[in-house]
This record gives sequence, C-alpha cells and structure tokens, in this order.
Amino acid sequence: MVSTEHLLGFGVAAFVLIVIPGPSVVFTIGRALAYGRGVALATVLGNSLGLLAVLVLVAFGLSVVVRESVTVFLVLKLLGAAYLVHLGVQAIRHRRAFDVTVRHTAPLPLPKALRQGFVVGVSNPKAFMIFAAVLPQFVDRASGHVQAQMLVLGLLAFAIGLCSDSAWALLASRLRTWFGASARRGEATGIAGGVSMIGLGVGLAVTGRPQ
Repeated sequence: MVSTEHLLGFGVAAFVLIVIPGPSVVFTIGRALAYGRGVALATVLGNSLGLLAVLVLVAFGLSVVVRESVTVFLVLKLLGAAYLVHLGVQAIRHRRAFDVTVRHTAPLPLPKALRQGFVVGVSNPKAFMIFAAVLPQFVDRASGHVQAQMLVLGLLAFAIGLCSDSAWALLASRLRTWFGASARRGEATGIAGGVSMIGLGVGLAVTGRPQ
C-alpha cells in the first residue's frame, strides 16, 4: 500500500495547494458572508463531497480523459464558471433580505446549499490539478494496487480540504455578524458574497487547463 514517505510527501503538497485560497475557499467565504455559518458549513460539506467524486473518477481513469481532451476540460470548466456566476447574481438580487436573515435564519435551505457546493466542488479545476496531476507522482506503481493508493492519498487531501474550508467558513461567518449589525451592513453581505462568486466564476472561465 502507500508508504509513510509518500503519504507525508503528498500530505505536505496537498496542504500547500489547498490552503492557498482558490475556488473552494472563495466560494465558501461568499456563502458565509451572504447566508451565514450553517449554509457555509453545508456548502463546505457539499464541496468536499464533490472533490471526493472527482477523486473517484480520477482514480478510475478520468485523469487520462481530462489530460488528453481539451474539449472535456473546457466543458467542465465553463459549466462550473457559469453556475458560480448564476449563484452570485442570485445573491445580489436577494441582498435586501440579508439584514433580516442575519438575525433570524438563513434563506437558503441546507440541502440546497449542499447540492450547490457539490456542483462547485465537482467542477473545480483545482481538484483535477491536485488529483490528476500531483497525486499520481506519489503513487508507487511497483507496489501495485495503484487505484487503492490513489484513493488513500486522495482521502488525505479530502480531509485536509474539509478542515481548511471549514475554518474559512467559521472565520467568514464571524465577520458576517459584524455586517449584520445594521440593515445597510446586512445588505452589503449579499453584495459582497455575490460579487465574490461572480468574480470566481469569471476567474475559472479564463483559467488554463491543468498540465
């Protein structure tokens, strides 16, 4: 199976790549500012499950398809980008409700937040970069059980991402409390969250394919 050396090596590499703010972090912060802690954490869970789905697909061969097909990667990237822009526009459109929801309850149902987080996670180019480009470098093909090794290493990245994104969600949620102290600040949460998601969507649309 996976040696301790490879496990630690990939753990360090994954940690560095994950803690650098990317699509998951920006999306999580946007959800926290717009809807609060509960929705942000549900988003983190959904996003992490999306990354887990990417891991399984990569482990069973999608990495070859994505690496060799410009069309497949482009479609995945643009779908994810368009979805983020849509969510951002929705958050801005409903910004006037946030001064009330800060003091009461989030307007977005948790199951819906979970589903939206999953879509963002499974279409995240950064996930394909980690699992399709970086992870295979830490697999010992001579030891056999390549798919099992990829799954074990990928689960380590999954755990790191889940903890890191949850920390960002909790931190951003604390800032939302300050925004919610007045109606004007509450409305600003919707704008801040929406703009961050739109900016993220545009950023993903112009991101190059992983090498």
